[in-house]
Amino acid sequence: MVLRLRLLAKAISRTSTYHRANILGKVERMVDNDEKKITRVLFCGPHFPASHTYTREYLQEYPFVQVDDVPLDDVPGVIQNYNICIVKTMKFDSNLLSRAEKMKLIMQYGVGLEGVDIDSATKFGIKVARIPSHVTGNAASCAEMAIYLMLGLLRKQNEMQIAIKQRKVGDPIGDTLLGKTVFILGFGNIGIDLAKRLRPFGVKIIATKRSWATHSLVSCLSNVQNGPVNDFVDEKGGHEDIHKFASKADIVVCCLCLNSDTVGVVNKPFISSMRKGSLLVNIARGGLLDYEAVSYYLESGHLGGLGIDVAWTEPFDPDDPILKFSNVLITPHVAGVTEYSYRSMAKVVGDVAIQLHEGRPLTGIEFVN
Repeated sequence: MVLRLRLLAKAISRTSTYHRANILGKVERMVDNDEKKITRVLFCGPHFPASHTYTREYLQEYPFVQVDDVPLDDVPGVIQNYNICIVKTMKFDSNLLSRAEKMKLIMQYGVGLEGVDIDSATKFGIKVARIPSHVTGNAASCAEMAIYLMLGLLRKQNEMQIAIKQRKVGDPIGDTLLGKTVFILGFGNIGIDLAKRLRPFGVKIIATKRSWATHSLVSCLSNVQNGPVNDFVDEKGGHEDIHKFASKADIVVCCLCLNSDTVGVVNKPFISSMRKGSLLVNIARGGLLDYEAVSYYLESGHLGGLGIDVAWTEPFDPDDPILKFSNVLITPHVAGVTEYSYRSMAKVVGDVAIQLHEGRPLTGIEFVN
């Protein structure tokens, strides 16, 4: 558009008054048409507000991209007006997708796409994508949160707050990461970043993954100056080994993607295979944990502590019985919500919107269909 206007400006300077008027008329029509051509980006719902705030800030110099955040209940009535959709916590089934007449791309502000019916999106000609976590700082942010929850449980964060209120000194006695065995359940980008950060704590790291064949590539993508993946893991296993590995660990950290194969994977058989008094941390998806199993083993004392950044339902009920235990720590799904990662992802979303508007190939995202 800018180049065309410059060419027309040169043409105007070289023409007669009559032709100049005709050219100016063309310029006005071009401006009018460009104003009508707006690429619209829809953010679903009020949660994770920095996602739409930072994206809007990044695009403030690009008036041809419009960013809206719409209440969840209102999305079905307006989705036909948008070209790009950031789903956040919204569920996208076939019925909702059928209304997205102008939609070109559905994506997550992060990696989790379990709420999107990808087959239906494909049927309706809509591309679906995630933002790779290893390039935005999202994986690193989640890994840091996992360590925060581990340390909070080991040092008895809730009991320390009670001790302060009771004016106690030198109590409670906590524990260290030093000498512990940590089982990383699901060794993707977050698992890799977690292992890197855990190594200086003096822990033994064991991990499971369905296929380790991809790690020659992943290690190249994930900060190679820190060494190959094999340097971070003391023992590797497949998904069939998860109960055996759970029995060896002092701390289990869930880093799995949520899908039909992994929903409820941390169930009674799994937790019963864990060492008595061991800790369970989840920074992936709430549905990986079976609520009844977790509650049962907290009540029995077999589970030594629970640290979760994700819950079974979100927002989580602050009066839920599971929160009565002093050895339970919960945070409001903020593991990946950091200034670094959210600014990085806002740039990815903003650049994709600009690329779509200009008809260029979409970069910085990972398509799943």
